Order: sequence, then C-alpha cells, then structure tokens
Amino acid sequence: MKTISFKLTFLFILALGLMTTSCVEDDDFDIPDVTVTDPEIDGELVTIGSILGTIQQNQGENFTIESNIYVEGYVISSDEAGNFFEELIIQDKPENPTAGIRISVNVNPLFTKYNFGRKIYVKLQGLTVGITNGVAAIGTVDGNRVGQIQESQSEDVILRTAETAEIVPLPVSISDFSDNLENLYVQLNNVQFPRSSVLVDEPLTFLAEPADEFDGERVLESCDSGNTTIVSTSTFADFRYLTLPTQAGSMAGVLSRDFFDEKFIFVLNTPETINFDQERCDPDLLFCDGPSGGSTTIFEEDFEVSNISNLTGWTNVNVSGGNLDYIISSFSGDSYAQISGFNSGETDSEAWLITPQIDLSATVEEDLSLQIQTNYDNGKILTIFITDNYTGDPTTTEWTQLDLEIPSGPSNGFGVFQPVSPTNISCAGENVWIGFRYISSDPNATTRYHIDDVTITGN
Repeated sequence: MKTISFKLTFLFILALGLMTTSCVEDDDFDIPDVTVTDPEIDGELVTIGSILGTIQQNQGENFTIESNIYVEGYVISSDEAGNFFEELIIQDKPENPTAGIRISVNVNPLFTKYNFGRKIYVKLQGLTVGITNGVAAIGTVDGNRVGQIQESQSEDVILRTAETAEIVPLPVSISDFSDNLENLYVQLNNVQFPRSSVLVDEPLTFLAEPADEFDGERVLESCDSGNTTIVSTSTFADFRYLTLPTQAGSMAGVLSRDFFDEKFIFVLNTPETINFDQERCDPDLLFCDGPSGGSTTIFEEDFEVSNISNLTGWTNVNVSGGNLDYIISSFSGDSYAQISGFNSGETDSEAWLITPQIDLSATVEEDLSLQIQTNYDNGKILTIFITDNYTGDPTTTEWTQLDLEIPSGPSNGFGVFQPVSPTNISCAGENVWIGFRYISSDPNATTRYHIDDVTITGN
C-alpha cells in the first residue's frame, strides 16, 4: 500500500466554501436544519474527481492520505429501506454530477444523520482510498481492502452541513454504463422487467424466491435498445417481498458493481423511485399452442467446421455495411459460432446468421433448442427470430421473434454454455428459417456470444 500526499495546484478560500449553498440555481432545496451548524474546515478542499484520478494513476492500488485535505459531496444513498448497509454514496453535485465515491462506515442506520441530499465534508487525512468490489471507496486500512471507518471515528471525519439539496437524477441509458457513471444517482427511462419475470402465473419478487441465496438480482430491459442490466436488492431491504411491477417506465437509483466486480448493478434506495406508468413494449412473439418436443431430430447444427463459410446453406451477413460478422471458434475441442463487436470499430452494426431452409412439412410438435455462452456481457444484443418466407435479405424479410431468454454472463470474463429452453415452433410454417440478429456498438455494446447445438426436434 502506498502513502500519498496531494499537491494542490490552487487553494480554496474557506469563507467562499462555507458561503456556497449549491450548484443548482433554484429554490427547490429543503429548508436547512437549524439544529445543524456548518462545520469549520481547517484544511483544503479537493474534488471527488481528483480522488478518482489519483486512484486511476495508482491502478486501483489502495493508498493512505497524509495531507490535511477534505472532500465534499452530496449523499445519494439511503439505508432507511435497508437496501444500503454501513455505507454512504456521495457525488460531487446535486445535478449533472461527474464523480461519485463510496464511504465505508461501521454505523447503522446512517440516514438519520446523513440523509439523502445532505451535503457533507470528509476529512481525508489518515483515511485509505482505493477500489473495493469494483468501485472507488474511502475507508481505513484493512489488508488489501478498504475497510470501515469505525463509529467512534465517524463523527470526526464525516461532517454534515446544514444543507440538504434536491438531488436530480442523471438521465442515462443502459448502453451508456461505464466506470465514469459508477456511484452516481441516475435515472433509466423507458425500461421494464422481462415478461418472463412478471407476466407469468407466479411473478417474481424483488428478493423472495427459493433460489435467492444472497442479494436478489432481477433483469431490467430497455425498451429503446433491448439492452439489459441487473436491479440488485439486499436481503435486508424491507421491500424485498414486493412483486416486481408489470408495466414500463422510469426508475432512479445508484449505479454500482456487484460483489465480484463482474457486472454493473442498479441499486434502489426505495421502490418509490420506480415510476412504471406506461404500457409495456414487448415485441410480438411466436406463440404456438399444444404439445411440442419429440424424439425425431429434424435439424441439427454443432458448428464442427473449420470456417463458417463451410456451413451448407447458412447466411452470414452484416446488413449495415460493416465487416463484423459471425466466425467459427473453438475451445477444448468444441467448435461454435462466435460474434463480438469488441474492437470492431463499428458503432452501428447489425449482423445476421441465418439457417438454411428447414422442412417441417412431414412432422408435428416441433420445438427449437440451443446452447449459448455469454461473455464480457455489457448488454443483451442478441435476438433470435423465425420466418416461413425468407426473401434472401434479412432486412426485407418479415421476422417473428422467438420467446427465448438469452442468458446473461460476466462483464469481465467468460461465462459457461447454458441451455436455452426449448420453444414451441410447431405453428411457424412448413418451411422455416431461424435468424440470429446481433446489434452492436463498439465500445458500449459488444457482448461476445458463442452459439452451439442448434436443434429442432418433433414427431
């Protein structure tokens, strides 16, 4: 661990710092708490951004601050509903923030003193700064981690002011998610929970399912892009038993990372910041009544070829004019179709992989199954379609989306092959084509997919 002294390039005048009330020029602030006196700051002020810059320079290695400096910020987390625990998240401005950081503190509850919107100062001298669970954090020395500020020390280093500002959530889209937005209070518009989570006989709760061993992770999807993220709910949240809302709309919360630093997560202070008052945006999906799945294999592709051009009758095309398309790759002797927009340099790319014509005229009760491995996941950008009238051009063909759940994967590594549940295609037509559409935008939407064992069975 390193010990670093900040070299300030300019001085902040103390009186000016105490007279400043907010970066937002309106009258929507709460009336200051008259029982709170603004603290006296006996050191220099630095920004959250400068702290993050130093963390980056040290490549995430923890360091202890020797200088008598303070950082100021506005509280954007609340443990009142139990979804945050022994941590404060602060950002640099009430509106249009540019930097945020976590403060790890062994105090519960925190909202009674450091309420949402409260402006605070943190005395950094003697504290440790670094990366914990994927996000920038302030705390104390705890081995290789940033540990907690103890309760006996907290009131001396976390100083609240009389100001409680109105926090205006920063509008972002799921495809915008990046390290620069971590620890900020953001708003997602035109989003919904998947129909497979809420429009079923037993809709999901935030965190009350038999499979929920730790924090609840619920997929949230964008109506605009189809990209997905995870809404994370703590086992201590008092709203964990609530059923997920069925409509679409907006929600505001803190953007963070999961415990293993594998993916972005969206953390609510309270479900009251969910405003789902719009109609859902579900596409028209193929729905076939009756039984499906038989013992006869009608079509099968395991991609055991050296080059994708060797697949008989398949179409592999980029319809947006770019070079990104599907390739054959292999690992441990297993070959599969692969696609990734990473480092493609293509910001608006649409690639299709389409099966040859599949004859279903002599069978019944057909269903489709396959295996997908999702890697370096930064959004769901693969969709599977079916048609009974392929024109030879994916853009002029009338496609119907299949009701298949594309599996999620880790954001910083390789996942594992997962079975995609069989779906009934018995009503799709006598001759069909299956299309795999991949829409990417380097560098924000580049999830890497491996596709294998595409199989249609029937009787």
